[in-house]
Amino acid sequence: MNLAALHPNLRVRIAVGFLQRLLDSMVMSFMAIYLAFEYGVAVAGVLVVTVMVLGVVGTLAGGHMSDARGRRRTLLLGETGVCLTFALMAVADSSAWHSPAIVYCGYLVNKFAASFAMPANDAMILDVTTPESRKLVYTINYWSINLALAIGALLGGFLYNGHFTLLLALAATGTVAIAAATYFLIAETRPEETEQAETGAAAESRGSILRDFANGYRLVLQDRAFGRLLVAATLFMCIELQLINYIGVRLARDLPAQDLLSIGSWSVRVDGVEMLGILRAENTVLVVALALVAHLVLRRVPDRVRLYAGAGLFTAGYMVLAVSDTGWVLLVAALVLTVGELMDVPVRQALLADMVPAASRTRYMAVYNLNIRVALVVASLCITIGSVLPPWGMAALYGVFGLVIIWQYHAILTPSAARAELARA
Repeated sequence: MNLAALHPNLRVRIAVGFLQRLLDSMVMSFMAIYLAFEYGVAVAGVLVVTVMVLGVVGTLAGGHMSDARGRRRTLLLGETGVCLTFALMAVADSSAWHSPAIVYCGYLVNKFAASFAMPANDAMILDVTTPESRKLVYTINYWSINLALAIGALLGGFLYNGHFTLLLALAATGTVAIAAATYFLIAETRPEETEQAETGAAAESRGSILRDFANGYRLVLQDRAFGRLLVAATLFMCIELQLINYIGVRLARDLPAQDLLSIGSWSVRVDGVEMLGILRAENTVLVVALALVAHLVLRRVPDRVRLYAGAGLFTAGYMVLAVSDTGWVLLVAALVLTVGELMDVPVRQALLADMVPAASRTRYMAVYNLNIRVALVVASLCITIGSVLPPWGMAALYGVFGLVIIWQYHAILTPSAARAELARA
């Protein structure tokens, strides 16, 4: 399997996804800072939480519409909304207007529109991939997203001060290209059986949209295997977010300044905040550098082994980050957790694709994507928990998370003969 053999929709969506993540990282990573300077830290926190809540609503609404009305239409609505709101934010932030309130309103609707389109994008990937190609596709997509996030954060960091309006204008221009690519190059991929079911039920469902919405998601939540995978993905994300939450706070507060490298009179001396930046950069660079290599090296390793070993290495790396005060030990731990991440993530996404029924793909993906929101809340609470527990206690908590993840994988893979091929050991 190579890129040329992939469905045309996939090649377009991978390229479009790269640009979307780049623009999002370039602008949205700095919105909390913008709001804090305009309204104060306390108010900014409330405003950001409101955006997150509306994003959840957008995700669920987009998941329902994509299954009911098609992927392409949902993508076009969401991407057009993102484009228009970026343009509104750019105009509102210009010196001729400068209205932080309008910028925030644009931000609010922008994240709703982006969340609205996300499940359709994920479902479209499932629609046009086969079990044999999914791990490669998810590996390429994972690599592309991390590269985009790194470039976007770098560009945003250089342009934010004094050029925020330009950033917003560039984002608006970029999303015009994204919407155009979807309109001209993307074909509808919703499975035919879904279309037939929706057409047959249209007459009786027009007056009960909310009931259909609730029933669709009720069926998703009753899927026990999917629920287990959702728990595993949420805990995995909880651990990953510790680097910018508890671990970041611990390093900034407790890590003594030290020399990472010393040659004669020249040395590289870092404090806790600088060490945090290095660890984040190391993880991103390693993912970009090793993702495709890892796919080639690990493609013959049984999926069960990859999931268990990946979760174990990932958790162990973060446990070390929670307790160590030695720079080089932290760097090695970051390498270990990145290897675990690369072993686990593509296989978990392929496992998800295997268990999602065609008729409800975007509803499933909408619920699955909520793991990020839940993990953000749990990761934030870990800062408070870490003020009571010692570092080794937090490491033990991460270890419990890791064991639960492996337990969930075991419960999903062991009893299901239908998934024997995916889970072969």
